[in-house]
Amino acid sequence: MNRPVTDGRRTEQFIPPEGVPINFAIASLGTRFGAQFLDILFTALIIFICTAVIIFTGFLPVSADLMLAALLGFLLRTPYYILSELIWNGRTLGKRITGIRVVNMDGRRLTPHQVTARNLMKEVEIFGPMGLLAGMETQGAWENGLAGIWLLAVVVVPLANRRRQRLGDIIAGTLVVDTPRSVLLADLALSAPAAASSQPAFDFQPEHLDVYGKYELQTLEDVLRDSVKTSDHKEIIQIVRTITRRIRYEDIVKPGQELLFLNDFYRAQREHLESLKLFGTLRENKYHEHTRTEPKRLV
Repeated sequence: MNRPVTDGRRTEQFIPPEGVPINFAIASLGTRFGAQFLDILFTALIIFICTAVIIFTGFLPVSADLMLAALLGFLLRTPYYILSELIWNGRTLGKRITGIRVVNMDGRRLTPHQVTARNLMKEVEIFGPMGLLAGMETQGAWENGLAGIWLLAVVVVPLANRRRQRLGDIIAGTLVVDTPRSVLLADLALSAPAAASSQPAFDFQPEHLDVYGKYELQTLEDVLRDSVKTSDHKEIIQIVRTITRRIRYEDIVKPGQELLFLNDFYRAQREHLESLKLFGTLRENKYHEHTRTEPKRLV
């Protein structure tokens, strides 16, 4: 993954098989702290309710409430982070609210191993030392001092590296970035009414259009709006080859027809996604699960 410099912001760039570079803005530490604070509130509320219910039912004596809360903290908190990031593709409730997400450093989809590793490390980095400091009355001075030094080191690590990775991110090979805004611009067909009204040279079936989502369509828009790139441009040819291979398009795209193919594909893909939106099944990106039985390739 390359690291471009764009107007002073910290960004990371990777190039997917389509050949179009995609930049991710690295989430600020303030935003990450806000997301973590919200997640702690959510999990603390769940732990409190569960603890209160167990104590109220009389299964355990009131004197065991602290030990019970600590045990439930681990049993409920860790699955919350892991399952949330697996189900919502790198986002917990706190991350969804603050608009950030976890991504794989090589641009591929997050793996269960990465999600598990980064969140288990969170117990070692944050919650374990916080638990020690919370019970500092019963701990020795040196134990509290070590816990404080460890927490300080945990805070310094993301400040000391350009990618703002904490230890769990470094071990798991992940980044926390701002969630890309997949907002489609004005329809390209409106800027070329004559071409839009003519019969498309390439036909696409629903199975061709189910592969990509609106995020990839927005990326294709950026390419088509670049007037410098012609049909014989190396990047245009590579994009056409990748798309035809991925959607299993059997018709031949002759040399010189690459831009015509991309424009027809863009219009068909946009109409397809807009029709899906009417039925509440808009496809966000190519990482959505396929309903077909073909092998699932993510990149």
